[in-house]
Amino acid sequence: MTNCEIIEKTTAFVKAELRHAEGGHDWWHIERVCKNARTIAKTEHVNDFIVELGALVHDIGDHKFANGDESAGIMRVRTFLSAASADRQVIDHVEKIMANISFNGGNIAREFFTPELAVVQDADRLDAIGAIGIARAFNYGGFKGREMYHPSVKPAFGMTPEQYNNSKAPTINHFYEKLLLLKDRMNTETGRKMAEQRHRFMECYLEQFFREWVGD
Repeated sequence: MTNCEIIEKTTAFVKAELRHAEGGHDWWHIERVCKNARTIAKTEHVNDFIVELGALVHDIGDHKFANGDESAGIMRVRTFLSAASADRQVIDHVEKIMANISFNGGNIAREFFTPELAVVQDADRLDAIGAIGIARAFNYGGFKGREMYHPSVKPAFGMTPEQYNNSKAPTINHFYEKLLLLKDRMNTETGRKMAEQRHRFMECYLEQFFREWVGD
């Protein structure tokens, strides 16, 4: 099976897997991440096939929707790509991208890092900020039944992955605990440049949010 055929089959696989996904982690999120990844990859020395596969499958079995089990999605992707006759080294690389892409509080020492992971991670993080990122944050907060904002609940920093993933804090806190941190944690120069305007948009949004909250 050619690489193009594997990508085509993987696209159909991901669409089927995410057909009932929450709106911030659905097929349209994957499509946006793939577009971002292609743009960034043009300026990096990477294996485009692995970047495309990694972007396509990065949210399969996301631990947020799998009771914290980070291995379930990886196993499904391994089974699928093996059946699609993908090279073993390619499958291993894609699995490691899936296992290492998440923010998880931002305090985890890297155990694996490649230029392909750098591109896919930046592409995913770009979709977490800016106008789309704001929409995704509140969509997920509503999905989880969280408050938009509570003045007495302050953002928490230095959380462990377990604390971060189990947090029930208001959605506004998420901006300070993750979203506003991403611009300076981009891996690639292109990713950093793409993040700047989206970051500024979030800052302007928060200024307006708090003006309206207190009553201007």
